Amino acid sequence: MTVLSPPPPAGAPPAPAPAPGSAPEPRRPERPGFTFAGTALCVLAALLLGFAADLTLVGHLQHARDQQTAYGEFRRQLALGIAPVGRQAYDGTTLEPGAPVALLRIPALGLKEVVGEGTTSGVLMSGPGHRRDTPLPGQAGTSVIMGRQWGYGSPFNGLHRLPPGTEIRLTTGQGTATYEVSALRRGGDPLPPPLKAGEGRLTLITADGAPYTPSGTLRVDATLTSDVRPSPPRPRAAGWTGGSEQALGTENAAWLPVFLWSQALLGAALLTMAAYRVWGRWQTWVVGVPVLTALGIAVSGAATRLLPNLL
Repeated sequence: MTVLSPPPPAGAPPAPAPAPGSAPEPRRPERPGFTFAGTALCVLAALLLGFAADLTLVGHLQHARDQQTAYGEFRRQLALGIAPVGRQAYDGTTLEPGAPVALLRIPALGLKEVVGEGTTSGVLMSGPGHRRDTPLPGQAGTSVIMGRQWGYGSPFNGLHRLPPGTEIRLTTGQGTATYEVSALRRGGDPLPPPLKAGEGRLTLITADGAPYTPSGTLRVDATLTSDVRPSPPRPRAAGWTGGSEQALGTENAAWLPVFLWSQALLGAALLTMAAYRVWGRWQTWVVGVPVLTALGIAVSGAATRLLPNLL
């Protein structure tokens, strides 16, 4: 049985009409193609923005932060007399990749950089790196230090401007060693003469060519002019450091973090498109853009380790 509501009393004002816009917004129709395209565009934009930021502003800021931290740690070790003089730390453990081993200064370029142990792409993001199968600066033999040409602070960008006779100083746990530039060489140039017993040489290596598209390597050879320091035993068999630590080497171990960060980026892009349907455009972008940008930088930072280490 249907119950009828009583009529409104006589003289009662009519019921107010619904205000404009108060009706519920119709639900957006399902469009799988739009969701897929939007997700793909979010991922692509985050990656492009991440790479651009990581190889320029963000990378330079990361380099400056890492250098400040390494400089403070190296000064502490020098003050305590525990700075490394070989492959091992003062407590007998093998040096970790990136551990500070020297302070490099080239007054002609205004360059002052802490040198870390190792020359993988990840280590060179923080500054120049010492190749582990060569002696430390100041010791007999050829000490090799690599650095980036353009990315992450571009510490070795000005090496091509060094004329013969330029002074290079390197401070280690054994004191300050001085070198004098003897020659610059590229691929195909004659090799320097072999060292005699008790002599020392420094070779600085970076990329050569246009920005971020190296066509080869540039090497700066410098002769040790200060006293030779004693060198603790270290393995120097050719090739034991692996391809990732050679000039223009890539770090294959970075594939795992690239995969994991990519999954996080894809998940965030899918959530962004879902939120767009529920919240609306502006609310979604206010929340989604910072998250997508941060994940894009994280993915590009991991992927940069797959690129040549001297970029």
